[in-house]
Amino acid sequence: MALCGAGRRVYMKLFTGANYSSFSASNEMNLIKQLRERTSAPIKDVKAALVDSNWDIDAAQRELRKRGIVLASKKSSRTASEGLLALAQNDHKTALIELNCETDFIARNDIFQHLALSLANQALLLPNSSSFNFGPQSLEEMKLNLQHPKINGETTVQNAITEVAAIMGENVKLRRGYVMPAPSNGLVSTYLHTSPQPGLGRIAGILSLEVDGGKTQVDALQRVGSELAMHVVAAKPVFLTKELVSLDALENEREILKSQAEASGKSQMAIDKMVEGRLRKYFEDVVLMDQKFVMNDTMKVKARNRCI
Repeated sequence: MALCGAGRRVYMKLFTGANYSSFSASNEMNLIKQLRERTSAPIKDVKAALVDSNWDIDAAQRELRKRGIVLASKKSSRTASEGLLALAQNDHKTALIELNCETDFIARNDIFQHLALSLANQALLLPNSSSFNFGPQSLEEMKLNLQHPKINGETTVQNAITEVAAIMGENVKLRRGYVMPAPSNGLVSTYLHTSPQPGLGRIAGILSLEVDGGKTQVDALQRVGSELAMHVVAAKPVFLTKELVSLDALENEREILKSQAEASGKSQMAIDKMVEGRLRKYFEDVVLMDQKFVMNDTMKVKARNRCI
């Protein structure tokens, strides 16, 4: 059927309008995609910020950051029990930090992992010549530049954590850290378990190896150090040597073993022998030097140390 006159003009107007609407929707989707790539914010929030900013992508990005920081402060009381350990080393010391979030999904996020590694490197700047534990307040006011495609610019550590929390939509917290200086005649060895990328893991082992007299090949020392760090993660020793087992820990264990032995109804002499025998097993469980070496259970750790 042919159209003419006013009817044709109406048809042409509707057709042109449909084309315009389709082009506009395509533009909107492109802006949403770009802003999502820039910020990693949820699509719902990205679209809302663009609408409120009249589809100005730079203004929308600023608006998302403002909203995110407000939301992050509200989330700060929520439990953050997931996360990662991040480790950094230089010639003088090794630093380890624990960064927490609410879910394992966020712990796998590139921005979260980048923040964790940046904080570990920042911890290397803390002034101290001996091993020490530190809390989040030790780093909070230090200057930091994350240098990540989606978040950069110089700010404080605390503000960087808050901004990442805003982007992630979860509570993100720096929980604690540890710094160990390198010995003058040896090295610090490390091992990270369940590591998504170098410098990150769920469990960490760190130990300092010192050589008494003479020189040892660095390669051999590093190999033994790596094995021992792995052993620490697997065997979870509590004390370095028997002499360092605290009196409280020893007495508590002795009381438990004595009660167990008395339940057997045997003589006092037999009970005393049972307690002493089980104490030796206790030392093998909690004392590093007395543990069976996980890489070769025919020897103890102290024997492995002599092989350096």
